[in-house]
Amino acid sequence: MMASLKKPWVAPLVALLLVFALFSVVSPDTFLRGANVVTMARQTVVVAIAAVGMTLVIVHGGIDLSVGSTVALTTVVVASALKSGHGPWVAAACGVGAAGATGVVTGLLVTRLSLAPFIVTLASMTILRGVAKGIAKEQKIDADPRGLDTLLAPGTGLFGALPAGVWMAVAIAVLASLTLSYTRFGRHVFAVGSNEAAARLCGIDTGRVRVIVYTTSALLAGVAGVLEFSTLTVGDPTDSVGLELEVIAAVVIGGASLAGGEGSVSGSLVGALLMTVIKTGCTHVGLSNWVQEIVTGVIIASAVAFDRVRRARR
Repeated sequence: MMASLKKPWVAPLVALLLVFALFSVVSPDTFLRGANVVTMARQTVVVAIAAVGMTLVIVHGGIDLSVGSTVALTTVVVASALKSGHGPWVAAACGVGAAGATGVVTGLLVTRLSLAPFIVTLASMTILRGVAKGIAKEQKIDADPRGLDTLLAPGTGLFGALPAGVWMAVAIAVLASLTLSYTRFGRHVFAVGSNEAAARLCGIDTGRVRVIVYTTSALLAGVAGVLEFSTLTVGDPTDSVGLELEVIAAVVIGGASLAGGEGSVSGSLVGALLMTVIKTGCTHVGLSNWVQEIVTGVIIASAVAFDRVRRARR
């Protein structure tokens, strides 16, 4: 029991259960409805999938501020491909492929030119947003989704009301968690984040690890973008502004350390769910949006402070 309490995702999980219980008591007639639970699951999917990729980035000691722009670019590429007559899965592949290409470039800039990830991804955030606006000619692209809109539609997935997109997020999370926990690559990711110099002395190709991590994160942001398009059914170059902050917040709330070397996929999912539950619960009890933002900000600050205290004790 004591060992489990040392796991950084335990505290966020307890907070999630407490917050869920609180809103269930305060607003039982609406908050506990099955439709509301499904809605919360659907609203968490985009952040959750992007947070899986961000977990890899933060654990290996990096940061990625371009996630929101990558998602927006993906919706534009998918809509453009559909409008050009391509099938839904080809369009989705084009969107994910475009996102993955941005990750490769980011990884190479960080490793080959030794640029700070914060600077590289900050520049990418602006560049990719501009590219998306250029492709869309600074307007939304309307396109027939050709079935992609069913990915997050209630009642269209497996095992009941949860849509296919939710199960995709679960499958991605499980695969990523197993990769981090039980593969050589996962151990290398933690090693680079804990001490890059020591990892290099141990024979780990740290540059290769960084490129793979940023590419994987971008690919997952692309998948999140496809699911965002499923919800919007348009390619919107102005979509997902600020999404990167939500994604980073989910990872940090879930127990990851911004110093690198620590974090888990399960914790990031808990963080994403916690933010969704807070937003939904505040809406059900009639609290204004500014109150929701303050509460979320306090939770993020508390999570970072808790991480500082925990590391200092070690």
